Amino acid sequence: MEMMIKIFTVLVPLMFSGLIYAEPLAIQQLQQFLTKTQTLKAKFQQITLDENDQPIQTSYGDFYLSRPGKFRWNYQKPIAQEIISDGHKVWFYDADLEQVTIKNIDQSLGLTPALLLSGEVKLEQNFELQQQGDDGELQWLKLTPKQENSSYRYILIGLSQEGIEGMELSDHFAQLTRIYFSHIKKNQPLNDRLFQFKVPAGVDIFEN
Repeated sequence: MEMMIKIFTVLVPLMFSGLIYAEPLAIQQLQQFLTKTQTLKAKFQQITLDENDQPIQTSYGDFYLSRPGKFRWNYQKPIAQEIISDGHKVWFYDADLEQVTIKNIDQSLGLTPALLLSGEVKLEQNFELQQQGDDGELQWLKLTPKQENSSYRYILIGLSQEGIEGMELSDHFAQLTRIYFSHIKKNQPLNDRLFQFKVPAGVDIFEN
């Protein structure tokens, strides 16, 4: 559950925030993706590695996005988990643990990238943006948090003409998380019920 919340605080804001830079190609591609993408559906693969770059766990699932502020991460393998936002609240549901954690999308989340969802903090105010060059068809962009109390040392974003296709997140415990998106479909109608969550009976609820 803790890992789900940490990943959420970084991944989602990158999909919703606006940028003002226009020179490096990677920043141009990210700006274009953020400006022109209103909805998105994709499959994802998430790989967690230890300090020796050895895989700890690989997860698979589906991702849905509807701007502003609505998203859904469906982790299907190896553990059924969900992260759902209706634009006001976020539900972190772990089916195996039978528990759900509920958070408001506001400053109660603290000074993390998740705060960008509120629209009050811009990406360039929280990160140093640095182009990293290309790797095949992907242009890579490095985001280094300006605040010392950030959960991550850096974030790498791999962008193509389709948008965000790869990410790497490095935390302060030398653990890496890599996420790859595929089967990306943009600006297609999405049912609003995807972004609503009904707490199952008998589930423990933690809300703050």
